[in-house]
Amino acid sequence: MRLLLSLLLTAALAGAAAAQPSKPSTGVADTTGFTSGPVRAVRTSQPILVDGLLDEPVWKSAEAATDFKQKEPDQGAPTRQQTEVRLAYDDDALYVGARMYDTQPDSIVARLVRRDGNVSSDAFFIFLDPFHDKRTGYYFGLAAAGTQLDGVFMNDGWDDDSWDGVWNGRVTRDAQGWVAEMRIPFSQMRFANADPVVWGVNFKRFTTRSQEEDMLAFPRRGQSGFISRFPELHGLDGVKPRRAYEITPYVTSKGDFFRGESDFTNAGGADLRTTLGPRLSLNATINPDFGQVEIDPAVVNLSDVETYFGEKRPFFTEGFSVFRCGNNGANDYWGFNWPEPTFLYTRRIGRAPQAGFLADPGTAPLGTSILGAAKVTGQLVPGWDFGMVHAVTARETGTITDSLGRESDVAVEPLTYYGVLRGMHAFHKGRQGLGVMNTTTIRSFSDARDLERFVNKAGVVTAVDGWTFLDGKKNWVISGWAAATQVSGSKDRITALQRSSAHYYQRPDAGHVEVDPNATSLTGQGARLWLNRQNGPWMLNSALGWLSPGFDTNDMGFTSRGDVVNGHFGTGYQWNKPKGWKQYSHVIGALAATFDTEGNPTTKMLYAGYKLEQRNHNSWETTVFLFPATVNTRATRGGPIMRNLSGFSTNLHFDSNSKAKRFWYVDVNPSRSEDGGWEFSVSPGLVWKPVSNLSLEFNPSWYRGVTDAQYLTQYADAGATETYGSRYVFAQLEQSTLSASLRMDYSITPALSFQLYAQPFLTSGDYSGLKYLARPATYEFVSLGTDGTSDFNYRSVRGNAVLRWEYLPGSTFFLVWTQQREDFVDDGRFRLNASLASLGHADASNTILVKVAHHFTL
Repeated sequence: MRLLLSLLLTAALAGAAAAQPSKPSTGVADTTGFTSGPVRAVRTSQPILVDGLLDEPVWKSAEAATDFKQKEPDQGAPTRQQTEVRLAYDDDALYVGARMYDTQPDSIVARLVRRDGNVSSDAFFIFLDPFHDKRTGYYFGLAAAGTQLDGVFMNDGWDDDSWDGVWNGRVTRDAQGWVAEMRIPFSQMRFANADPVVWGVNFKRFTTRSQEEDMLAFPRRGQSGFISRFPELHGLDGVKPRRAYEITPYVTSKGDFFRGESDFTNAGGADLRTTLGPRLSLNATINPDFGQVEIDPAVVNLSDVETYFGEKRPFFTEGFSVFRCGNNGANDYWGFNWPEPTFLYTRRIGRAPQAGFLADPGTAPLGTSILGAAKVTGQLVPGWDFGMVHAVTARETGTITDSLGRESDVAVEPLTYYGVLRGMHAFHKGRQGLGVMNTTTIRSFSDARDLERFVNKAGVVTAVDGWTFLDGKKNWVISGWAAATQVSGSKDRITALQRSSAHYYQRPDAGHVEVDPNATSLTGQGARLWLNRQNGPWMLNSALGWLSPGFDTNDMGFTSRGDVVNGHFGTGYQWNKPKGWKQYSHVIGALAATFDTEGNPTTKMLYAGYKLEQRNHNSWETTVFLFPATVNTRATRGGPIMRNLSGFSTNLHFDSNSKAKRFWYVDVNPSRSEDGGWEFSVSPGLVWKPVSNLSLEFNPSWYRGVTDAQYLTQYADAGATETYGSRYVFAQLEQSTLSASLRMDYSITPALSFQLYAQPFLTSGDYSGLKYLARPATYEFVSLGTDGTSDFNYRSVRGNAVLRWEYLPGSTFFLVWTQQREDFVDDGRFRLNASLASLGHADASNTILVKVAHHFTL
């Protein structure tokens, strides 16, 4: 019913949207930045062959945009090289012809990388605001070697390169410089059915050897607003939104090989893209292939907080910027120990089965099968951004073996529905905004009753967010969000949820929470409010946030913990005008504090930071955190509070010029605590591009530290009257970790690339000095006089090789090989040679995947 109502609402509003023309802006120049006059496109009556030659008659008659200025390094100065851009169109597409003149054509940097890669090359971009809402848009780019670059804009300048449109472009080089020619189908963009048609447009040229960025319009350093400054695009008379059906069927063949055994599976499915009215797009998928090409890194998590992994599956990354909730309006959001919840964490869809522990090891699937999914994104009416997602995942089973050796199936994940609705309205030319978001998760236990004890039955989250600028120049903005959550389930499940690390209702000395064994639901609320100074050399950011003890978005989002009150005040100054060898610098100071909702101070912090960018594009950054003594409500994992002793941490980061043929970076992090604990980590990196189409990256990381009181376990003891009848056991942990990421990107053509990736990971932990907490709210312990626990030594290596060929726009062929090895022993000593030798003899799990996806437009 919810899906039906959502689709009916979408269709009705989409129809209403078609009847509302957009209103052109007057395009008044802003003294805080640079702008240009309108750009005009001309209709072509003859076909245009996209070959990078610009030899069609229309390119001679079209008016050229030439009013470029330097954005970097000498902001506002005339450009060193001349650029001319012309636009043409027909009923189906926008054509871009850009001539980049160069007085030193032999010095053009034309490095070839895969699509949307870190190009480090001369490049040209067109930025488009088809809705002319001055907040959102698209960008399309070509590097001088032909690499395609595209993505979307949001929040008046934030960008997201996960969106891949179906368009084509070509480049050529000659004695005058180089040329970029593009064909961008109107079907790839959402825009209003208006008369006259007015869009926003901007262009960017990047010249590598001088590190120069040239644009028509941009803000001055220290000012905000990018899309809102775009010149108007005129001349698109008669252009109408067109409905196109894009169908991409796929087939896969996969082989898994482990310990001499093999398993082969074949699959197929299809993706559909089309429009719902002029402003909305629909993406649907049947039996989707959600395998991700890049694997997750190895981790050893000794904390009580779930590890957060980024999303890498294309269906859940492309166009998902509309679902960003809580961080809109302002151009900066500082955190300082604030556990910002995520309302939509798409890794929950297709997650590993939550009750996999019920099955024999290795028999439960690694992920839940997604039966089908659909998303709708776009604008309902002018200024109203809209997004909707619906997905259904399958009931999953593993195998269980009884005492007689008989095998049977056991349910490990129920049939589940996931739904998301998102709306955001910007009004008064973006000066205010108001949004709403709802996520709903519903699970069916009709054929998996045993799972009711371990898995939530349903979860609902409703949030509102927005912003308002406080002055006419948009210097000051207040932004924030508020949300309510509800999780329902059986008594056993909700009791376990109350006792989980996200809530810890069982804390014996907490007067504001307690476990209710009869509860069948858990509710929570939260809110966050920011004040931010957007423009000028002075920076100011202040915030106050609150999460109730029962706040929980984890059915479809991510919440590390509730029971939080957090605030900070930060200010700083930025030097935006280049001087001597300095390009830019800033200094920041801040005070922050965190409490639980009973008033216990869990974090107090003093922060100072400095960043410097040099004229040669090297950059330096250093930060210092000072932490006075507080209390820790989580160290005993649901037991009484402990004292947090004072400490400090620092960071030093350096980046060389990332556009150079060879660049390096390093991150150094030392810290120390009054309890004697300390940490030190260093992570250098080198990126080398020995030839124009090959990039090599090596990023090792070394960590060593001592944790004076690492939680181990707890047990009941009637004599432990001061700690409420339980002993909370800790030990000193000495841990060493060596890891690295190694990557090779080899681009054969702009459409054909080969990647290699490997991540070795070695870590060891040596426990000593077992002890238990003597009294609550102290850092006093009683020794147990023994080590008495298992040390650990874990080593793994994960890697893959990917051949990707986009043989036609939107049509791809993948050949992927993945290998994983891992080994574990009870030995806390870090021994590099022994660990590497052990990995070499460990059993390897190999996977080979072939995928072909062919794109059709109807």
